[in-house]
Amino acid sequence: MSDRLEKLCIEKGLKMTEQRRVIARVLSESTDHPDVELVYHRAIQRDPRISIATVYRTVKLFEEASILERHDFGDGRARYEERPESHHDHLIDVKTGEVVEFSNEEIERLQAEVARALGYRLVDHRLELFGVRLDAKRRETEEAKGKA
Repeated sequence: MSDRLEKLCIEKGLKMTEQRRVIARVLSESTDHPDVELVYHRAIQRDPRISIATVYRTVKLFEEASILERHDFGDGRARYEERPESHHDHLIDVKTGEVVEFSNEEIERLQAEVARALGYRLVDHRLELFGVRLDAKRRETEEAKGKA
């Protein structure tokens, strides 16, 4: 639903100007993890009166209201996504910048186990893996090594 983020803003009591609505819609419709510059370029296609400063202020407001989640994927840019309903982690391709979202119960279990072994109860975490895509032949070789 493209207006999901807009509805969250209203539920949290944020004043929704037309420019904020446009920015919220752009973010809701994003299937990637855009930075502010990309949000700005998408927003001005809908409303050319929106300034980059308005996008920065709006994204910051949404982040402070826990509507957006900010990420640093090692490329020097803050990237954003709607605060997810369910937990997921990220794998970032360091060559292309592609971000793959994934969930893995075994990883979740191991993280909680490590925290317990160190005397902690895990209350939150963020996992970001960085890699390069293997071609098909190298993938077979790597998989064979992992099984040995």
